[in-house]
Amino acid sequence: MLCSLLTSLFLLHCLTDRCGTTSPSPVKAQDLTSQTRTKRLVYEWTGGTGYGAARRSSRVLADERARQVVEDSLILPPPDLVASRRRVSPRFAGQLSPLGEGSKKLPQALIIGVKKGGTRALLEFLRVHPDIRAVGAEPHFFDRNYDNGLEWYRELMPKTLEGQITMEKTPSYFVTREAPARISAMSRDTKLIVVVRDPVTRAISDYTQTLSKKPDIPSFESLTFKNRTTGLIDTSWSAIQIGIYAKHLDNWLQYFPMDQILFVSGERLISDPAGELGRVQDFLGLKRIITDKHFYFNQTKGFPCLKKAEGSSKPHCLGKTKGRTHPNIDPEVVQRLRDFYRPFNMKFYQMTGRFFGWDD
Repeated sequence: MLCSLLTSLFLLHCLTDRCGTTSPSPVKAQDLTSQTRTKRLVYEWTGGTGYGAARRSSRVLADERARQVVEDSLILPPPDLVASRRRVSPRFAGQLSPLGEGSKKLPQALIIGVKKGGTRALLEFLRVHPDIRAVGAEPHFFDRNYDNGLEWYRELMPKTLEGQITMEKTPSYFVTREAPARISAMSRDTKLIVVVRDPVTRAISDYTQTLSKKPDIPSFESLTFKNRTTGLIDTSWSAIQIGIYAKHLDNWLQYFPMDQILFVSGERLISDPAGELGRVQDFLGLKRIITDKHFYFNQTKGFPCLKKAEGSSKPHCLGKTKGRTHPNIDPEVVQRLRDFYRPFNMKFYQMTGRFFGWDD
């Protein structure tokens, strides 16, 4: 079409200017008549603006046609190919570009509990995965800092590249009544992870941590009972209350379906870390990159450690605050606690569809 248009314009030019001949030739009457007719046609075509406008109009039209041809000839790659080109190779995944690529996003997944269940170990293990970026410190946004707003919360997050998941962990969320509604308001699609542990062992571990900070607190036995003689358990003590998992889960199920909540066994996180991490990676929709080859068992601490931590080539174990030696607790008190937790555990097994074996 463009060639045809240019040819027509050239012929028109030849008719009017006699194709630019250098030596004039005699003009016949019929030539004058032909030129007059051509000028009249051009005058009508340009709306009375003359030959100059006709030439300018033809040039503009030709430019527009040429531009359209170029644009029509561009073949853009499909969106999925563009997205794949933006993804960094697995070798560099999880590292921020020196050019400042990536952006801060609200977390798509949260480790919401439970305290002394193994949440720190899980987070450190997950950070080995190249498609996970996580905050190191506990933000406590949905329990203590909610009034600061979501933008404040977003600024705490690390930058992530396309395809990476932003995470954080704050174990107290699981027992905070307002947390489910607040997280749901942020995003109903948020994936929730809860590390649970035998509630009796968890309570003793909780007490051990407090004892290390406040050596003058009462004994575990005296804090466990409202009345030692009657054997009535004091459920207002947080160390006891946290372990009533079924009660807390009821609150979460008002805002999130069960398929958006994954329960990780704190015991299996020690005995089979790769197995539990495999379940977590599946839950998050990630490739199973973290496997047995990433762990070794530390006999001194009594739990698995990473052969190579995130961003390091050296082995890494959790700090000295993890794996503390528990104080000796009266066996009768331990048994009384097991009897107390048993019905709650059974309900929890039914709700989650998973048997954790705390009552064997």
